[in-house]
This record gives sequence, C-alpha cells and structure tokens, in this order.
Amino acid sequence: MSFRIRGQNTSSGMGVADHSKHTFLELKRKKVYRYVIFKIDEKKTEVVVEKTGGPAESYDDFTASLPENDCRYAVYDFDFVTSENCQKSKIFFISWSPETSRIRAKMLYATSKDRLRRELDGVHYEIQATDPTEMDLEVIRDRAH
Repeated sequence: MSFRIRGQNTSSGMGVADHSKHTFLELKRKKVYRYVIFKIDEKKTEVVVEKTGGPAESYDDFTASLPENDCRYAVYDFDFVTSENCQKSKIFFISWSPETSRIRAKMLYATSKDRLRRELDGVHYEIQATDPTEMDLEVIRDRAH
C-alpha cells in the first residue's frame, strides 16, 4: 500500500513510476537499452522515463541527451573487456545536476535521489556530476576496472 502526501513536502522525495522501474529492469536483464534518462514530473510527483538509448548507442550519444541547464538521473550500462580478456558490464547511476540549473531543481533532485536509487536494484556504481568532466568516459572506465 502506498500513500501520497500532497503539498510541498520535498524532504520525502518523489515517488518512482512503475514504468521507470520496469524500464530499468529491461536495461539490466534484457540489455534492451544502453541507457535510460529519468526526470522528475512535478505534476505527477514521481520520477518518470524521459529517454532511452538503444544498445548500439555510444556514451557520446548518452551525454548529448542530458540537458545542459537542468537536472536529471540516468543509468548507463557500460560494457568493457577486462585485462583477462573477459567481457563485463557494469551499470552506473548518474545524478546530473549542472551548476547552471535552477536551485529549486537541484534541491528537488537531491531529495529524491535516494528513493530512486533504492528502487534500482543492481546498480554497481554511482556518480554525481555537476559538469561533463565529472562523468566523462575516462571516469566511467576507471570506476569500472
């Protein structure tokens, strides 16, 4: 049973849409997506899927999909080969909060992050980024190895 609190109670964070959870599971289990970008829908008071990227899309495609001046959450499925020549995959949770975004958006995303993270079981690493250099491909590679 779930309860929704009406009003400006941002300390508890936003709910997570069932579709958001299902889309993450498709990325994790079926490899249907390379990445999923989530946004907060303030009217529905929940985290919803904004965009998905197919398995053939690159990390550059993913980073280009993030807004320059607004916050988002994202998961990225990073494939790599280990030094023992084994194919591996690690799922990254990225909290994107650019310095140029509105203060209200930063606060809303910060207070809702933990609830979303609890729903996304199977994330290996978490990155908080305020500019693109904090989440470039080298950072992802270093964390995965």
